[in-house]
Amino acid sequence: MEKIKKTARWMERAMNLLFLVCGLLTMLFVVLITIFLLISGIPAIRDIGLGDFLFGKVWASTSAKPSYGILPFILTSVYGTLGAILIGVPIGLLCAIFLAKMSPKKVSSAVRNVVDLLAGIPSVVYGLVGMIIIVPCVREIFHLPDGANLFSAILVLAVMILPSVISVSETAIGAVPKEYEEASLALGATKTETVFKVVVPAAKSGIVTAVVLGIGRAVGEAMAVMMVAGNVANMPELFGSVRFLTTAVASEMSYSSGLQRQALFSIALVLFLFIMATTVPCRSAVSSSFRSRLASPISHLPSAAACMPELEPVGLYVTFISPCSSI
Repeated sequence: MEKIKKTARWMERAMNLLFLVCGLLTMLFVVLITIFLLISGIPAIRDIGLGDFLFGKVWASTSAKPSYGILPFILTSVYGTLGAILIGVPIGLLCAIFLAKMSPKKVSSAVRNVVDLLAGIPSVVYGLVGMIIIVPCVREIFHLPDGANLFSAILVLAVMILPSVISVSETAIGAVPKEYEEASLALGATKTETVFKVVVPAAKSGIVTAVVLGIGRAVGEAMAVMMVAGNVANMPELFGSVRFLTTAVASEMSYSSGLQRQALFSIALVLFLFIMATTVPCRSAVSSSFRSRLASPISHLPSAAACMPELEPVGLYVTFISPCSSI
């Protein structure tokens, strides 16, 4: 018996060590990527000048007098990501609510399979479909000479972020305790009022996580965007051909050399810092919100009055004991 216990303790220590090594390897990869980008990207920024590099409006890396201003790329990435979030997040959130709270089991199962299929489609397929369908439609609907523009890229990115938003939001909404819904319904709220005034606020941390994942997918996409955005280094216009940070690196890296190649590494560094600046604060806010909810599990809920419709007195006295009171 003692031998078995000793073996179990050694196995436990070995597994703890394995988990520790895996966690340290993950951190090591991030540190190595950061160091590589800093070493590769800083020399070009030093040669070009930080102001000229970040705020220059002209990118002409192959001309006789090269210019390396990436402001058009930065603004295009920001506008494209915001547009994709504004379109994709409401659709994804409503779809998640439908799957988690409204749909029959057979329907929800079929829709989940479609969402999983969307998540597995390669980026180049999204770009191909966008180039064949979305780009011509945009050109015909808005009477443009060319449909490859920022608006087409936003539409493609909005579709591409849907699987992340739907899956994570549905999981967060499904994790809300049933007692919250029962309490709201017992107060006289309708099913829709309960979902939007009780369930969704209670799942906001998970929904914010879904939005963060969507931002990361939209910012980091290259192939699909390159096929539908026109890939021209212009200042961003909704119906103008544009180039994103990711597509700037992908389109020129194969034939670049010298300062041009270093400038592309600098763009990668800016993209890395841009993603860190958008995701880390959001994740920190989610973590702090989650800790505050653990410290006070009732305080984050909407008030009962907010969930109750306006009712006329009917002469009945109702005694209600909230299931949440046992928390």
